[in-house]
Formats: sequence, structure tokens, C-alpha cells
Amino acid sequence: MPANKNALIRYKTIDNCLRNKYRRWTIEDLVDACSDALYDCEGITKGVSMRTVQSDIQIMRSDKLGYNAPIEVYENKYYRYSDPDYSITKMPLSQNDYDVIKEATDMLRQLSDFEQFSRFDDVIGRLDDSLATVQHKRKPIIHFDSVKDLKGLDLLSPLYRHIDNHQTLKIMYQSFNADEPTEIIFFPYLLKEFRNRWFVFGAKPNSSQIYNLALDRINNIEPIDIEFVENPDFDSEHFFDNVIGVSTSINNYPRRIKFCASKEQSNYIKTKPLHHSQKIIAENPDGSCEFQINVVINFELISILLSYGSGVRVISPPVVVKWMKEQIEGMRKAYEDSYCQ
Repeated sequence: MPANKNALIRYKTIDNCLRNKYRRWTIEDLVDACSDALYDCEGITKGVSMRTVQSDIQIMRSDKLGYNAPIEVYENKYYRYSDPDYSITKMPLSQNDYDVIKEATDMLRQLSDFEQFSRFDDVIGRLDDSLATVQHKRKPIIHFDSVKDLKGLDLLSPLYRHIDNHQTLKIMYQSFNADEPTEIIFFPYLLKEFRNRWFVFGAKPNSSQIYNLALDRINNIEPIDIEFVENPDFDSEHFFDNVIGVSTSINNYPRRIKFCASKEQSNYIKTKPLHHSQKIIAENPDGSCEFQINVVINFELISILLSYGSGVRVISPPVVVKWMKEQIEGMRKAYEDSYCQ
């Protein structure tokens, strides 16, 4: 029995609710949760009927989708899993599921021959390895960097939908330095991932600047009836061409950064460039090299340069040399002060 996307959203929502052991769920609560999820993910405003959710629960309890979910009613009112460790997300793939995903993977593999779809290569690798692990019950042979239970990932789907629909948002955002969240009216333009952390880029009313908000600092998002405003100067396709990381704005421009690397680090930097603009401007007899990149000066650039330790020395411009020296001096003092004893 195939399930459409809306049904799968409801099943996942019911599953998330019943896994929450710190709340008691009535059928009305589950209806409200499913209605909210469909609105966030698909923009559906008509809500969900009680009869639909009751039918969903029966399907989840049955073997029609292979869930056999142990959903029980207690105190004649509340719903929960009789097995507190159960989740439909822990169910193994059925043969039908396997066949469908395998077919999709084969299609992606064919598309990857085209330049515009070449980025699918790593996705195909993930799917191939995961499918082989399930089908042959073997251990994975490919490991991709990921962070489990990363906060804010549940906002990716609704934010994607809001961006696609040009929907203005009211966001409750709490920065690391704030004691309380702040309300922000936001026009979302773009989602970006950097080092296993997701950010949404957009604008605020009466401002020409581009702001980025970390998804793990967002407490709540709510669509509001305020006209969406585009920024004609924001080009999502090329906004990060000259940037390492996420810290930049429309008015930032790239600078020529020159640095020298030891023989050991040069070999590594040659095979894994810091940026696509990287060039070798000198190769010295001792094996060290001088490199040049053209990027915006930001915190992420400094962090990457510092990550090479004594194997990299910035030559120019002076502002980056000064920033590096200040960071290194701060690190030296940190080891002298021992503030985490």
C-alpha cells in the first residue's frame, strides 16, 4: 500500500509526538500537530480531520506499511507507544522500499554524467553504501561526516518551503550571547550548510543588508501576512563565490591573501585547496610553497589558516597578518592563564 507525501508527513508527525514521553497526547493534540506539520511542510491550510488521523493510527498499527506500531490508548483518552523505544524511523527497509530507492539511485547515477548534476556523486555513494548495508547486512564501507541529532535540522523542510513560496517569516532567534530570544521579521532567500551547521540567509524590513541566522539558534518560525521583499542585489548562485564559510555581505569584496606553507603542509594544501581561486606563486628549494587566494576576509578564513598551526604563515595583507598574530597571542595567554582548571 503506497503512501503519499502528505500521509508520510502525518505518520512521521504522529511518531514524533508519541516518542515524546513528557507530554500526554489526545487525538485532538495529534490532529493539531499533523495540521501544523502539513502547513509548515506543504503550505496546506485546511488542516486535518480527526477521522484522517484515526485512520493513520490504524494503518500505523497494522502491517500494511510494515510498521506494526505498538500504539495504545490509556486512561481512555491518551495515546502512546507501549514500547517506549519504538519508532517508525527504526524500521528496516522492505524489499519494495529497497527496489524503489535502488531505481532512484540508478537514475541519479545516469544524471551524474551531466556536468550540472555532477554534485550527485557523493549522494549516490551514500545511497549505494546504505542500500548494500541493508540488503547484505554488512557493515558500512563508506563513512560520511555527519552530526546526529543536530539542532535545527527539523527547520530545513519548512524553511525550504517558505523560501520557495516567498513567504515572510516571524522568527524567534536567540544568539549565543543573548539571555532571551528576539523577534525578527525576515525575508528568507537561501539555505546554506557549513561544517555540519545550517544557516538561512535573508533580509529584514527597511535594510539592504543580508543577514544569516543559524538554524540551531532559532526557537520558532511563523509565517506572517507581510509582503515579501526581494533584494535585487542578492545573487544566491554567486553570493559565496569569493567566500570561505558563511560570514559575508553584499558589499564585501575579495582580497588577495598570500601565505607560505611548510613542505608538509604544502603537499596537503596542493591536494586540498583552501579555495577554488588558490594559486601557487612560488615553490622554494626546501619544499615550502607560497600560495595566493582571493577571498573575503572573515572569521572562517582565519580559523582555517590557524588550523595549520606553525605550518602556515600569512604574508599579506597586513590586516590578516595582524589578526593572525592577535589570535596566536590570545592562544598563548590562554595556556598561561589556565582559565579552565
